[in-house]
This record gives sequence, structure tokens and C-alpha cells, in this order.
Amino acid sequence: MTTAFPPAAVSSDAAPTAAGATSSELLAVVASRALAGRRTVFAGIGLPTLAASLAHLTVAPGLEIVYESGVCGAHPDQLPETIADAVLITGAEAVLPMATLFGAVLQGGHIDVGFLGAAQIDRWGNLNSSVIGEWERPQVRLPGAGGAMEVMANAREIFVVMRRHTPRSFTAELDFCTSPGPDRALADGIRPLGSGVTRVVTDLGLLERSGVGEELRLTAVHPGVTVERVREATGWELAVAEEVAVIEPPSAAELRLLREDVDPGRVYLR
Repeated sequence: MTTAFPPAAVSSDAAPTAAGATSSELLAVVASRALAGRRTVFAGIGLPTLAASLAHLTVAPGLEIVYESGVCGAHPDQLPETIADAVLITGAEAVLPMATLFGAVLQGGHIDVGFLGAAQIDRWGNLNSSVIGEWERPQVRLPGAGGAMEVMANAREIFVVMRRHTPRSFTAELDFCTSPGPDRALADGIRPLGSGVTRVVTDLGLLERSGVGEELRLTAVHPGVTVERVREATGWELAVAEEVAVIEPPSAAELRLLREDVDPGRVYLR
């Protein structure tokens, strides 16, 4: 059985349409809807920034966007290309030393959602953003953790955006664990504050879990995507919800906001 997965209410002319939407636009729009009702988001650069910026214009007008560089309540007049981009400073509510940001804001439990990306994820929401292949001789060396470990451990929940849903990205065993989720941390005797990864948005659909002790399961798919296709693209035996929803495509109004207001310079839109 399938049910609707509604779009953001942005305007009366927001007729659902996926026509012409790129993969980046699809992911950004769907991820932005997940921020409805959230107060603070710790956003990474790229798709997380796109999603948070769009949510600020649609489902979460009061959303405070926080960046690893110490910028809180960012209101840039254009999208930042890095977390240290000067455009983040102008109009920001505050700029904190990184020690204060991580020690008082993040570790203090003041972040509702940490929005992260990764190269690999497993069924428990552990993330790899360090290497693909063996550590000593990796096939690909990636940027690494940054502040992702602290975000994973201390934000109330984590949303992840993955551009490609493949068995190599959704793997039974990570090549390297950069950011352990709470289940793995608890096994090592560490008690995180948050629930870890609760939502993963991919080019095939949506995976969710409520928190510690649960593995990710498929709860929604994009139009035209079958449950079997998602299972085949996942490197473990994927759990599936009893009712799998069909995600409403990006609306005309959501796409217009994304293209004309959020990222007209195509900094991250592809």
C-alpha cells in the first residue's frame, strides 16, 4: 500500500511536478520538508545548506542555521562555498569561537538537527567520510570528519543526504567508520546525547529509524521507484515499512524558490 508524502505548502500554484528537476533539486526539496517544525539545524556545506535554506523560505521560517565555523543564525545574501565563506558573516545573529560553538551550543544540546552527508552509511546510521578501500592504500581519500563526529554525538537527531543509493554507498560494513552512531558508541561504553541518524534522503527514497536499537528501514520511495529496486541497491537486507509512502515530487513553487532565490548562481545545484 502507498500513501502520499506531502510537499511543503509554499503557494497556491504549487502543482506537484517532477518535470525538469535534477537529482540535486529533488534531494534538496525532499530534505527541506523534513525540517518542518525544527528550530535549529547544524548544516554542512552542499546539499544540507540547500535544504536548510529552502526550508527557511517554506516550512521552517524561524529556522536558525548554524555552521561549523561558528556562525549562528546565518542570513547570507548568496550561498556559501565553504563553512568559512565571508558571506556567512554579514547579517548573522552571532559568530562564536569554535570552542564555544562546540562546547556550549552543540555539546550543550541546543541543536535539533545535524544535517550531514557521507560517502558510506550502514544499517545503524554509522557514517564514513574518510576513505574508500583499505586505510593504508585507499582507492579514494575523502575530506574526513571535520565536526561530524561531534554533530553525530550531540545533535538531537541526524539527517543524511546521499546523492547515490548504491550497494557501495549503503554497505553492510563501512570501509572506515568516521562518525559512529549511538549504537556503536554505546557498545564502546560512550553515552551520546542524541538519537543518531533518524532520516536518510536518497535518489531512490527515504530511510528512517526512531533511534538507538533500530536499524534503518525504507519508509518512502520516489514516484516510479519500486521497493525491490531499493532493496537491490542496498548492501544489506533492508527492512521495509508495512506501508511504503510515495514521495510527492517537487512542486513548481519549490523549484522556483530553489533556482531563483536559494541558488541562482548554481553553486550546488547540478
